Amino acid sequence: MATGLIALLDDVAAIAKVAAASLDDVIGQSAKAGAKAAGVVIDDAAVTPRYVTGFAAERELPIVAKIAIGSLRNKLLILLPAALALSFFAPFAITPLLMIGGVYLCYEGAEKIWEIVAHRTESPAEAVAAVASDSSLEDEKVNGAIKTDFVLSAEIMAITLAAIPEADFWKQAIVLALVGVFITLGVYGAVALIVKADDAGVALARSARTRMGRALGRGLVLLMPHLLTALSGIGTAAMIWVGGGIIAHGLEKYGAPQIQHTIDHLARIAAAGSPIAQDLASWLVSAAGAGVVGLTIGAVAIPVVHFLIAPVWRAGAGLLRREKLQ
Repeated sequence: MATGLIALLDDVAAIAKVAAASLDDVIGQSAKAGAKAAGVVIDDAAVTPRYVTGFAAERELPIVAKIAIGSLRNKLLILLPAALALSFFAPFAITPLLMIGGVYLCYEGAEKIWEIVAHRTESPAEAVAAVASDSSLEDEKVNGAIKTDFVLSAEIMAITLAAIPEADFWKQAIVLALVGVFITLGVYGAVALIVKADDAGVALARSARTRMGRALGRGLVLLMPHLLTALSGIGTAAMIWVGGGIIAHGLEKYGAPQIQHTIDHLARIAAAGSPIAQDLASWLVSAAGAGVVGLTIGAVAIPVVHFLIAPVWRAGAGLLRREKLQ
């Protein structure tokens, strides 16, 4: 009896070790996949605050919460099953779809730069006036944010799936779910802190009991516009270098490795010339190389989208509307 019990306990211990190792593997793969999607995550965090610009302070957190719920719905109810189905039935399509998403990221990033260069961006005062003039715009803003998030979330899930090609079905499902949940909580938690930081600064500046506290509040109020501008710039750069990197890796997989090999070669040269910070030098050169690729592709994509894809899309949408009316 005692021998049987000991054997059973040994079996339980062995199973627990296997489960722990599997859990460690899943967590490790989730962290690895999430890191690969970091560029898209930065852009997601940079884009979202503009959707609450101009609303009353008490509506900011509810709006962020609505967008976060919509983002989770995008990832867990739509994109996760679609990614698993794609991995199971058509794994060959993952890289092409990833590259299409990469082109989209390059286009978005390049268009943002073009808008700045051409002075086509809306001023903050105009944005506030436009939003504040009609409270019914809240739902429209939320829906717009969720649609934008859908595209970015699709890229995050595709990057995650591409990072774990050898994992089995259930491990892929768990990793996709973990990455989706933790990235959403991280992004929109950060967004909530960002959009409320200026309110916290105002409160500190008005009611802090110490001079240092009031100075900290004033500093927060002055810092936040610059932080949002910096985040926007980082997000745009991230879109371009992530998109360019995806396309370079995709071309390498399809037998055109010259671009990726050139970037890797330059990164190795930079690392060899920087004995103190080799990893940082290698990453900076790799990101810059991918950024050049992404900016070039984005610059080519802008006229194609504006003069070819957009008119065709508008014509198709108009045709569908006329058919519905008839």
